[in-house]
Formats: sequence, structure tokens, C-alpha cells
Amino acid sequence: MPSSLGRSTVYLIEGSGTTTTTTASTITTTATQPSSSKAVFAHYMVGSMTAAEAVTDVNLAMSAGFDGFALNTHTMSSSDTWNTNALNYLFAAASGTSFKLFISFDMSWGLDVTQLASFLAPYATQSAYYKVGGKAFVSTYGGGTISNAQWDTGFVKPLTSTYGITPYFVPNFDDFSGYPEGIFGAYPILSGVFSWESAWPSPGTTPANVSNSVDSAALQQAHAAGKAYMMPMSPYQFKYLGSGNDWYRVGEVNLPQRMAQALQLQPDFVEIITWNDAGESHYIGDFWQEQIAGSTIGNYANGFDHKGWLEVITPFIKAYKAGATSISQIAPPSGKPVGALWYRTLLKSASCSSSIVNYQSAQDAVNFAVILPSTGYTIKVYSNSKLLGSFAGVKGLNYNSVLGLAVGAGQMIQIVDASNQVVSSATGTKNVLAESPNDTCNWNYEVVGLS
Repeated sequence: MPSSLGRSTVYLIEGSGTTTTTTASTITTTATQPSSSKAVFAHYMVGSMTAAEAVTDVNLAMSAGFDGFALNTHTMSSSDTWNTNALNYLFAAASGTSFKLFISFDMSWGLDVTQLASFLAPYATQSAYYKVGGKAFVSTYGGGTISNAQWDTGFVKPLTSTYGITPYFVPNFDDFSGYPEGIFGAYPILSGVFSWESAWPSPGTTPANVSNSVDSAALQQAHAAGKAYMMPMSPYQFKYLGSGNDWYRVGEVNLPQRMAQALQLQPDFVEIITWNDAGESHYIGDFWQEQIAGSTIGNYANGFDHKGWLEVITPFIKAYKAGATSISQIAPPSGKPVGALWYRTLLKSASCSSSIVNYQSAQDAVNFAVILPSTGYTIKVYSNSKLLGSFAGVKGLNYNSVLGLAVGAGQMIQIVDASNQVVSSATGTKNVLAESPNDTCNWNYEVVGLS
């Protein structure tokens, strides 16, 4: 998986323990917007796996409401059979289902534009490949330093003329100078754009909320040109691999903040970063041991299950696709509260923390996102079994980052109804430590869904 700081550097958060939600500027345009149905994808890091694991991933993502995976592919070498095997397993798993896949070429690995069409063609012709208006959806990570002419003559025209495949090209070109300003003038071949870095706050040493300014500008320019915008969404980033690859990008309540922004902006597509990137800790599904073999990623990812976030993501997807414009319109699927809590299991003051780039932006907090069917509920937040705060719930998505994370057990949220009965709760399985017991300064999140 790529280790460039550009795809792993971000920050966010609340300085007071209360949530400050950013809002987007109003977008007005008279241009015709692209004719595409809203869809939500998960960015999927292609790695070694088995056919059974591919089925597990596809089934879980499909049941969670996703339309498909964006398959991050960083090699086209025929000798990398692990890559072609994994792609074949995933396409076989999705075959015959409503779940679709598309290739997202990882250009940070120096892929040759002239080789992309021949690699893509066998997949783009399969029934499980995602298409818009009959065109094969194709994305990238990077590639905005390669000219429009190179993309056109090296990829688009050969794909069309040689293989009869017309691409619906929605790359991440935020490495284009000044992105997103002028992107459609510089690249007339585009069907739309996808951002990456706007999924998190800009890097820094102080807590900050995630901004939607890039998304707002990119969407406005896309729609003015009759093109599409795919908006990124992510919980956070944490990486601890040494040699300058130890960093943190704020994540206390980044995920629900991006949900609010996506509903307000109404992008054509949403891509959640990521399904399975254990190396950067922003996975929301399973990751497999074959995919992290030979690395130290397991030292901070193994045993940290993030699927509790799906309790919040699934209702968001339904609301977004139904045209909701506010988090108050996100409804729990069963009419009962759903949600999750998350927290780091090592305090910011741990002596090893200073090795983590931008560790200063982190906060010792218990975080939650809860979707309620109505008012009349109270959300209680605990650390070390002591009450940190009680919050009156409102209909829809409620979220907060509550300062006071303490050493010990008893990290918990409770949902209490009007009669003071606990109707659901989530309790962390891992104690909070003041110092790391080993060489890994683990800032990965413990994520637990309500039950």
C-alpha cells in the first residue's frame, strides 16, 4: 500500500469537548448536472487474499448498503499474481449481485498511462463492473501531474478504439496545481473528479474541524461543466511504521462531520476511505492477514475491529441516496437507536507520542455517533466508569467528542429513554493505558457498536 504522506496526513477536532459543525457555502449553478444515480463506494486496497475472503468482503459491504468497491490497484505486472488473483476473486464474488466494482489506478506507484487500457479491458467488460450510462467508471489516486494529452492518447483513446470501452473517468487529481481551480479546463477528457485530501483536516499541530471548502469548489466547478463530483469521507488516519511513517490526522468526530457536509453539498458520488487499509487505520471493514504480511501493521491493527462504524454509515447511505440534506433526516433502520463509540487506548501524554507527527492535534476523548428515532433520549458518556457528560438527544444523527478519557476500563455510552431506562449501550473491550507496554505507540481506535 502506498506510504506517501499525501495519502496519509490529516487532522481535525474539537478543542472544548463540544462539537463545532462546519457548514458549506451555498452552491448555485444553472448548468446541467450529470445524469448519474447517487452511489456510495468504499476504497479497497487490493492485496493478497482468498476467494472466500473476497466473498466475505463483498457480502458485508453489500449488506451495509454500499454500491461497490473502488479497487486501488498499484501494479499491472503479470508477475504479481497476488494482484490478478485478488481482482479475479472480487469480480467472481460480485458476479450476479447488485454490487459492482471499478478500478482505481494508484498513480503514486508510477504506473505507465499507456499500459492502463490493456490492463483495464478484461475487467471493464465484466457484468460486475460499475458503469454510468454504459460507460466504465474509472478512478485514480493521483495522476494530476500527467497532462490531458498524455491521458487522452495513452489511455482514453486506446481504451475506446482498441477495446470498444468508453471510460467514465473520475480520477483523484488533487495533485494538480491549484486543484480544483481550472481542473476541467486543463482536462476536458474528465467525466468528473474525486478528491482525496479533503476527507480530513489539513495537517497541523492544533485541533481543527474538517473543511468542505475544496469539496464545495470542486462540486461547483464540476456541475458548471456538466460533470460529476465524487466526495471523499473517512474516519481518520493513524500510521506507525517508523522511518518518518508515524503520523496522525485528526479523527475524533471526522466521520459524522463529513456526513453532515455530504448531505448539505449533495455530491454525485461518495467514496469512503477505506474499507480495508489497516496501515492507515481508517478501515471500516475487515482486513486480511495476507494483506499485511511482512509488515508491522498488525502491531497496531490486529484486534482493533472498526465494523462498529457501519452502524452509522449504513443509515447515512440510505439517507444520502434518498436525498436527505441534514443529519436530522438520518433514521435508524429498525426504529431503535444505533451508533458507535470510539476512543484511543493510549493517552496523548504517553512518552512515545512525540514520535507521531502532529500528535499535538489529538485529544483524550470518548467519541460517539448515535442515530435516534426521535427526541426524548439522553446519551450518557463514561470513562473509567465515571460519567463524563449527559447529552439530550435529537432526532437523527447525534455526535460529540467528550474530553476526559481516563486510564482504566469502563469506556461506555448509554442511550437512556424518557423513563430513564437504558435501551442500548456500547462498552469498550480495551483498557486505556498511560504508557505503551511495547515498542508500538498505538493510537488506533477501539470502535464498538451499540447493542
